[in-house]
Amino acid sequence: MPWKGGSIPFEEFLATTHTNAFIVLKDGKITNEWYANGVTADTRMSSWSMAKSIVSLLVGQAIQRGDLSEDDRLVDLLPELRTGGAYDTITVRHLLDMSSGIDVDENYNPWWPFTGTAGMLLTRDLPGFVQDHRDVTYTPGSQASYRSVDTQMLGLILARVEGKPLADLLTERLWGPVGATHTATWNLDHDRGTEKAFACINATARDFARIGQLVLDGGTANGRQIVAKQWIDRLSTPAPHKIDGWGYSAQWWHPSGGNGKDFSAIGVYGQYTYIDPVNRTVIVKMSDHGTQQDEQETIDALRSIANNAG
Repeated sequence: MPWKGGSIPFEEFLATTHTNAFIVLKDGKITNEWYANGVTADTRMSSWSMAKSIVSLLVGQAIQRGDLSEDDRLVDLLPELRTGGAYDTITVRHLLDMSSGIDVDENYNPWWPFTGTAGMLLTRDLPGFVQDHRDVTYTPGSQASYRSVDTQMLGLILARVEGKPLADLLTERLWGPVGATHTATWNLDHDRGTEKAFACINATARDFARIGQLVLDGGTANGRQIVAKQWIDRLSTPAPHKIDGWGYSAQWWHPSGGNGKDFSAIGVYGQYTYIDPVNRTVIVKMSDHGTQQDEQETIDALRSIANNAG
């Protein structure tokens, strides 16, 4: 495996990046599957921010049905959030591409547990949290910065326009249609509360791989068009503004380098649903690696595997 300018054995790559599960699909078939001790094909693991990419698929379905538009303003959909200021110009498109400018820092520092995203993760009142955080740090749409709050807003919008909790939408519109074999769960802010749309879908590696295959196959699964091909084109084409040097579009990452066609859902502790349309490969990697660690190096390793999958 290529790793930080050298090469290491595959087993060392898995250990170095604290991998719990690793699956490679080529042309829709599993070619490699590995689990750490104590983890099996039946084990649910947290998606962390891979949930953002799944929310994107639900948004695409809502747009396809005409229930939502990328040009819709946030405060027209959730009028209780209206401020009379720049916040009111935020659109669904801004939220999708992380260009809203909402002032909630992407903080994972354990010494500041109630600040930014950490505070959003810990709150027992997500609707109240977003009500209390309606300042913007730049004109919406003028630039992009990674903010989990943008995905939370999308989740609240979906629940409002569809009249159902996010977990129900996931079950009915994605999990069942792709043929998931295990139930998934979604962390809430409190019992019978609001889903943490920006993180924490808990599912098996194989079922995450089914979501990846759905995207690779242009939104089709089991002979049905589950997500519109136009939406797959949307999320697989980088938006105008990069984030931290990488392309980004509709809650999916477009890492630098490679063949220019691959993209990935990524979670903060080393969760990946990597898609390479050129090599017809999906790779799922579930890990406990740490915040913002070795993402470019890991993507490069996954690219090497995709180039040699068979």
